[in-house]
Amino acid sequence: MRDDTEDPNYLMANERMNLMNMAKLSIKGLIESALNLGRTLDSDYAPLQQFFVVMEHCLKHGLKAKKTFLGQNKSFWGPLELVEKLVPEAAEITASVKDLPGLKTPVGRGRAWLRLALMQKKLSEYMKALINKKELLSEFYEPNALMMEEEGAIIAGLLVGLNVIDANFCMKGEDLDSQVGVIDFSMYLKDGNSSKGSEGDGQITAILDQKNYVEELNRHLNATVNNLQAKVDALEKSNTKLTEELAVANNRIITLQEEMERVKEESSYILESNRKGPKQDRTSEGQALSEARKHLKEETQLRLDVEKELEIQISMRQEMELAMKMLEKDVCEKQDALVSLRQQLDDLRALKHELAFKLQSSDLGVKQKSELNSRLEEKTNQMAATIKQLEQRLRQAERGRQSAELDNRLFKQDFGDKINSLQLEVEELTRQRNQLELELKQERERRLQSNRSIPGRGSQKSEPKTDGKHKIQEENVKLKKPLEESHRLQSHPVDEQDQPLLSEQPQMCQLCQEDGSLPKVPVNVCKNCRGIFCDACSTNELPLPSSIKPERVCNPCHEHLMKQYSTSPS
Repeated sequence: MRDDTEDPNYLMANERMNLMNMAKLSIKGLIESALNLGRTLDSDYAPLQQFFVVMEHCLKHGLKAKKTFLGQNKSFWGPLELVEKLVPEAAEITASVKDLPGLKTPVGRGRAWLRLALMQKKLSEYMKALINKKELLSEFYEPNALMMEEEGAIIAGLLVGLNVIDANFCMKGEDLDSQVGVIDFSMYLKDGNSSKGSEGDGQITAILDQKNYVEELNRHLNATVNNLQAKVDALEKSNTKLTEELAVANNRIITLQEEMERVKEESSYILESNRKGPKQDRTSEGQALSEARKHLKEETQLRLDVEKELEIQISMRQEMELAMKMLEKDVCEKQDALVSLRQQLDDLRALKHELAFKLQSSDLGVKQKSELNSRLEEKTNQMAATIKQLEQRLRQAERGRQSAELDNRLFKQDFGDKINSLQLEVEELTRQRNQLELELKQERERRLQSNRSIPGRGSQKSEPKTDGKHKIQEENVKLKKPLEESHRLQSHPVDEQDQPLLSEQPQMCQLCQEDGSLPKVPVNVCKNCRGIFCDACSTNELPLPSSIKPERVCNPCHEHLMKQYSTSPS
């Protein structure tokens, strides 16, 4: 029983389906890319070139071959010429195509016609008018060709979408005769990452259909290459025969030329002899001369015939050489097309393997994501538990803060009176201190004046001076006691309210006992112990726990803190 895949009707139907799918893909891709590009398209735009290649394959499908001097020829220019009879507007396109000087083949004219029809935005209208007249198309196409079946009408309907595209082509400088029409399938199979599962299955089926079409096209091209090779061999044989006949004709021409020269010499000799000889012999010589002239005419006629035959042979040889060159070019183009199709087939296979690998990797990714989701759920549960614990701690901290505020308020209520009394005492002490300082200044000035006036009495008045120093030190000790009490109160949280008291405390350095009330002896407050020190006794700065920035501290606090920082692990 015969296999269905070897049935020519089945093969033609499969080719029609594949060409229709390729036309859908090329038209859809061209419209999308052109709208994204947003400008007028030219002949260098790759999707537009592929669209014309697909249309050329559709128009060539099932085309009847015409016998010519060079063999059978298939051209879709004949059906396109009929459009001007069906649609009068197409006459302008046909006339402009015929007037183009660079087009020498019917294939080039057909390609130019397609480009001009697309520029007019009437390609779908022309194709519909042509497909509706199947009685005219039957002269050019087989009964099961794409243009004779319903797939042609579908493609003509799809061409309506191209009316939104603006195209502009320069036909004069473009070589449309020698272009190789090979479909590049890789342009329609690149978007594999962003597709979903159903789209991936559709792409795989489309790839398989395209693979079958490529294999069938490959077999067809192999058959055409074999036929062309046989034609080339026959042409080579006929060329060798023609060269042999040409050599024989050249030899014959050479012999005829020699005979002609010999006859000329004989005729000239006879003419000279006739002039010198008697009149009686002229009759016989005239007869010989007439025979020689007849023979010369025959030879000249024969020479002319041979020259004509030689010219015919030369023209035939030139035509054969031109045909050989065109056949060689056609064979090279077919071989290039075969190579590109094989490369595309390899690319399709690699793409199929890549899609399978991506499918497996996506399955693994889904499993990993599900595991990650489970882990994240566990972590969210843990985070919720920790958030609850933190909220409980926050509530406890709020309660502690409220209790501390209550304690602070109670402390302020309890010790507010004591602080006021201490402030009053401090004011009294500062007043006494100021009075003592004034008295001390006055006493010093008096002693200086007395020393200057009587220099010999300086040694005698040294004892009262020391007594005055002892008195001042005793006063300083008395003043330190309320200051220490005020420092103790300032270490409590109430120190924000008691900061203004520092300006009212006695300005005496606790180390060197320098008087800070003098203008040349400025004093500073140690930020650690809150004591009052001069610049010489508080030159250092250190970062404290209560502040980030370095603060001024006294020399004893500086030594103590440095020892503490050096012994601590952090």
